[in-house]
Order: sequence, then structure tokens, then C-alpha cells
Amino acid sequence: MIALDQPFLWNVHWAAPELILAGFALGAVVIGAWGKDKAAGFLSGLGAIAFATAGVLAFLWSPELPQYLFNGALVVDGFSGLAKAMLGLSAAATLLIGADYFAATRQARFEFPIMTGLAALGMFVMVSANDLITLYVGLELQSLAAYVMAAWRRDDVRSSEAGIKYFVLGAIASGLLLFGASYIYGFTGSVRFDAIAAAAPTSEVGLLFGLVLVICALAFKMSAAPFHMWTPDVYEGAPTPVTAFFAAAPKLAAIALLARVLYAPFDGLTEQWRQVIFALSALSMTIGSIAALMQTNLKRLMAYSSVANVGFALMALAAGGQQGAATAIVYMAIYLPTTIGIFALVLALRRGGLHVETIDDLAGLGARHPFAAALFTILLFSIAGIPPLAGFFGKLIVFRAAVDAGAVWLAVVGAICAVIAAAYYLRVLSAIWFKPPAEPVQQAGGAALATAAVASALIFPILVIGLGTLERWATLAASTSF
Repeated sequence: MIALDQPFLWNVHWAAPELILAGFALGAVVIGAWGKDKAAGFLSGLGAIAFATAGVLAFLWSPELPQYLFNGALVVDGFSGLAKAMLGLSAAATLLIGADYFAATRQARFEFPIMTGLAALGMFVMVSANDLITLYVGLELQSLAAYVMAAWRRDDVRSSEAGIKYFVLGAIASGLLLFGASYIYGFTGSVRFDAIAAAAPTSEVGLLFGLVLVICALAFKMSAAPFHMWTPDVYEGAPTPVTAFFAAAPKLAAIALLARVLYAPFDGLTEQWRQVIFALSALSMTIGSIAALMQTNLKRLMAYSSVANVGFALMALAAGGQQGAATAIVYMAIYLPTTIGIFALVLALRRGGLHVETIDDLAGLGARHPFAAALFTILLFSIAGIPPLAGFFGKLIVFRAAVDAGAVWLAVVGAICAVIAAAYYLRVLSAIWFKPPAEPVQQAGGAALATAAVASALIFPILVIGLGTLERWATLAASTSF
């Protein structure tokens, strides 16, 4: 039973990571109002420290048994602690490379760390949500901050277009979520996950309709096909640091939230919702892999790559139970540094004084900047699933989870899509190493290149050597949470 009469200070103790993020956002508003845009660099550094501290604290304070906060609205457990650690570190990395980018382009504004902090706070609430109301509040807090970040460059047509598209389509997804939640409440009589779980096996078909609507809304947030229509335009139009943020942390938060929704209140309906997840996974992998073949813009290519990778994560979730949650979190732990590292490299390279945007802009990189080219090679080989890099083992454990769930056909689809995806990653590497440059590529130092180097070291050899430890952490977190 969920304890509902805990003292307020007990709730505050377990909610310390969220309070750190909220405190940073509120304090940053005051500092920014006083120091204006001159305070942007200071706030970015302070924000990175706050995000990393909140994430590490959430991981270290993960309880052996789930702790329910604020009358059961939030749950703190091993799964949320591991997810928050990854979210905090990802947000800190993207904030640092964003500060470096905006300072170099003379577009630094103190509001950027605040928006990133609010988005991170929303994601922390998402992965700890224990009822439908908290789920919606966390999701909307993250989304509203993301809408502002997408339209950050107000004088740029593409950025304004990205923000408008993201907002309009996001509003539709929010409507689907509320509509589905109302069906779930109507057929179970509660918004709490434990009460929904008790009523779900005996409820009517209308409950399944509500669940499908909720899944569709969350599929939009994680850009799973066929709800990915916003992704390429938003990724291309938003500033590159914002794109890096969108491609990393929010996807993990959405995957973790979907796992909590499927495994906590609807575990008794696994065979029903599994078919929907199978379809979303197959469509995401297929559409993402094939559409990326036709892209020449790097950010659009990575947008479709993210759609395909969400499909692999959904394949893990379809396994259900503890294995599905553990496999999905391990896969995302490998995907996050790879994606952030690739975008960091894009930010570190310029041609003609402008940041690179197309595959052809990378031509000749191997001849002029072999270190950056080597980092690109490691990261792209990993995300393509080439052994012995961490990405290979990530795809391997996902395929194993699908086979164990009896979805051999889905593993076959995933393997075919992985081969197709390797083609467009190799096309990028071909331009880097073998194509003569039309104009020399300039390499900038700073946080972006350092972030890419750290990401490459994580992909190989750190995560490869520590994969067993990561799997044990994930399995233990899932076993104490679901």
C-alpha cells in the first residue's frame, strides 16, 4: 500500500533533485533580471553543475523500495534514479555546448539556461510520475520549455517555423493525452496508477481505447513513427545545441515515462498494448532508416536516425516487465552520449565561418583534422551498431529482448533496418575521409570538442568494459520498480 500520511520534510528529502532544479530556475530568473545577458555564461556553468548534481544525487539516493511522495503523486525508485542520472548529465552536457555555441555566435541570452532547467525539471517529474495528473504536468512543463527553445532564434525564419510547428503539433498530442486520460479515469474511477492497475483487468474495451490514445501522445513526444512528422523540420530549424538536447534527454524521459505507464497501471493488459508497441517499433525503424537515406542535411539525417533509434528502444519495451525496462534503459544509456557527441562535433566544425550543415560540408575533414574525423568515425560506427563499439552491444541486447518476447519477426526487421542505417552513416564517413574539400574545414576548440572526446571515450572503451555493470544496475533498478 502507498503511504499517504508521510510528513512534509520526508517528501522534501526524497524530492531533493527536483527541488535543486526548481531552485536553480527560480534563482536564475533573479540573476538574469539583474545581470541581463552578461550573466548567460555564469548561469550556464551554474546550471550544468545543478543538473549534474541533481542527476547524481537521484542515482545515489535511489531507495531499495519505492518511496511515494506528496500523497502518492510521485514515486522515487531505482528506475527513476538511474533515468534521472542520465537526464541530468545529458542536460548538463548540452547546456555547456550550447553556452559555447551562443557565446561564439554572439547570441548568448540568460533565458537559455532557465528554459533548459525547466525542461529538465519537467523530465524529472515525468520519470517519477505515479498518476495521470503528475504525468501531464511533467510532460507539459518539459514541452512548453521545448517550444520556446525550438524558436530561440526569433530573427530566423526556419527557427520560427520550427517553434510554431512544434507547438501546434504538440498541442494536438497534449489533447490526445488528455482525451485518453479522461477515458482511463472514466473506466477505472481513479487517476492513480495503483488504482488503475487494480481495475484494469476487469475494465471494458473503452479503457484500451484510452490507453492507445495515451501511447499515441507519448509516441509523438519521443518522435516515434508515424507521429514523427515534426521531427525533421524542428531539428533542422532549431539551433544546433537545442537540436542536440531534443535528440537526447527528452527521448529518454519519454521512454522511461512510457515504461512506467505500461508496466505499472497496465501490466495486466500486456498482450493488448504489446501489439501497439510492436507496430510503433517496426514503423519507426523502417521509416527512420529509409527516410534518412535521402537526406543531405546533417540535422535532418540525425532526426530520422533518432526516429529509427526510438524504434529500437520500443522493441525493448515490448518485451515487457523487468527485462524490457532494463534493456530500454541500457540502450538509451548508450544512445545518449553517441548522439550528444555527434552534435558536439557538428558544433565544433565550421566552413567559411559558418557551422557545417550538410554532409558535403564535412568533405576533407580527415585530411585536415584527423582527430575530429576519428571521433566522428567512432561515434557513427557506434550508432550504426558496428562491433566492438558500445552501440553494437546495445542493439544486440535489444534483439535478445525481442526474441525472448516471441517477436522474432521484429528482431529481423530491426536487423534489416540496422543494415540500411549503416549505409547513410557510411556515406557521411565517405565524405569525411575520401571526398576532396571544396573549401577547408575549420575546427574550433572549447566545450564542443571536449564533449565529443568524452562521448567517444564512453562509447569505447568505457561503456564496453562497464556494460556488465550497467546491465546489473538497470536490472536491479527495474526489479525494485516494476
